[in-house]
Amino acid sequence: MYRLLKQENNARRAEFVTNRGTVQTPAFMNVATAGAIKGAVSAEDLKTLGCQVMLSNTYHLHIRPGDELIRSCGGLHAFTTWDGPILTDSGGFQVFSLASLRKIEEEGVTFASHVDGRRIFMGPEESMRIQSNLGSTVAMAFDECVENPAEYSYAKASCARTTRWLARCKAEMKRLNSLPDTVNREQMLFGINQGCTYADLRIEHMKEISDLDLDGYAIGGLAVGEPTEVMYDIIENVIDYMPKNKIRYLMGVGTPANILNAVERGVDLFDCVMPSRNARHGHLFTSKGIININNKKYERDMTPIDSECGCPVCRRYSKAYIRHLLKAEEMLSQRLLVMHNLWFYNHFMEDIRKALDNGNFAEFKKEKEILYSTRI
Repeated sequence: MYRLLKQENNARRAEFVTNRGTVQTPAFMNVATAGAIKGAVSAEDLKTLGCQVMLSNTYHLHIRPGDELIRSCGGLHAFTTWDGPILTDSGGFQVFSLASLRKIEEEGVTFASHVDGRRIFMGPEESMRIQSNLGSTVAMAFDECVENPAEYSYAKASCARTTRWLARCKAEMKRLNSLPDTVNREQMLFGINQGCTYADLRIEHMKEISDLDLDGYAIGGLAVGEPTEVMYDIIENVIDYMPKNKIRYLMGVGTPANILNAVERGVDLFDCVMPSRNARHGHLFTSKGIININNKKYERDMTPIDSECGCPVCRRYSKAYIRHLLKAEEMLSQRLLVMHNLWFYNHFMEDIRKALDNGNFAEFKKEKEILYSTRI
């Protein structure tokens, strides 16, 4: 259930109520693709870092260790020990981006596993069954992820297929949630808006899928290389056609500036591997801008990554020590760097919520958009 608490122009401050707790939005989901954050960050750590929602991937968990195995262990919550909300991506993006030799048909997609090459079939019903086995709080519908740019005619046909697949996802989830032995009988379903960068296709597709009255709606197929302004323009075009009483999720986004601009346009929920991926290479977000801990100027710097940061890393360790760990390829460097960036992102979202609560989001955005994009 989505509860709107306050609105500043199009920016929304709300709560998303699930059977695993209430998510304060706008919110950022921390990406645990295979059931863990890369960088040796545990479920217990995520609580410390202010994480509200963990995101895991249907495709990767189906390939390894297998959704049936996870079901036998009590579902993804029991398996990972994370007790908050979990959203599972449907696997659609991975099927279309990682898998080779794929064949798209009305029933679904046949493809080769990127791990061992074995042939796998996945369609709407299969994706729902896998996500039901995982027992996630929110399951994403299985959609077709089209390369961007794509021919208009193909993008239009793909939208129609994604709508038909979505109806099948809804029907299969209803069936699965009615079974007595289902891991999570209150599993929610989000639909995904597609249409590449064609505004008319995006709007028409959003109108069609909103009629299905799902638990939430996502904008997919953006942040895949198109200019930033194009992404913002698509959000502006489609947002007015997204149900106002449902949570809105922009998939795979992004930088602090991307998030601020999307919140301004009415988006509630985000995910991206960037903060953890960048951290593992030494690129860190701070209250003064972005730093690269690899730089020689930090070799003897005994100050924390960010003197204004309250994360466990900044409270204890120096730039000099963390830089040494990274250069020496010590595993601890990955853990400390990722923890800092995830703390930054989760508390950045908290600051956005406070700004919306106080009615000064526009000023907050103006101040932070450039600052958090500046490289020191």
